[in-house]
Formats: sequence, structure tokens, C-alpha cells
Amino acid sequence: QVQLVESGGGLVQAGGSLRLSCLASGSIFSLNMGWYRQTPGKQRELVAVITSAGSRIYVDSIEGRFTISTDNAKNTVYLQMNSLKPEDTGVYYCNARRRDGTEYWGQGTQVTVSS
Repeated sequence: QVQLVESGGGLVQAGGSLRLSCLASGSIFSLNMGWYRQTPGKQRELVAVITSAGSRIYVDSIEGRFTISTDNAKNTVYLQMNSLKPEDTGVYYCNARRRDGTEYWGQGTQVTVSS
């Protein structure tokens, strides 16, 4: 069982930056770690993933504005978000996935970008 706790969300003006953090209860070394977001009326969507091998995958709408990274020593995954837009508003969830497909989710952190 892996517990995930997100932090770093908040209210920011368009063009601003936020850094989300996700602290895992155990080692993330062998896990694929990701960030998803959900807005009212829409399905939860993938934002970014970093695999256990270090490969990074981003949704097209990020357009190079976000960066996902990990600190294995701290069991933490980050999402640096720059040049934020109002459409980035949503609840951001941290996800961890084992090789066998088992998934874990955090409780989510709200990001609100004002225009």
C-alpha cells in the first residue's frame, strides 16, 4: 500500500507559477508516477507521467509549460507549472502505478488560475 499526499496548490494569476509536490509513504524508485487533473463535468485527465526509467510523457495542452520530476531520496514527485492559464484550473491528483498495474491516488490539491 502506498499513500500519497499532495501539496502546493492554490490561487494564482494567469502567467504565474506553482509547484505541486506529492509525498509517498514509501519508495517510489520502481513506480511510474503521474499527475492528473479533473475539472467539473469532465473526466480526470493525464497531465504528466514520469516512468521508473525516467521517461517523461506530457499531455499536448501543456505545451512545454510544465515539468515533472522526482526526488527518490525524498519519495517525492513534483510538477512545476509555469505560464499558467485559466484552463489549467482543476483538482490535481498524484498517481503511483506499480508494474503489475496496481494504482494509488492522492486526495488531490486544488489549483485555481484567475484571468
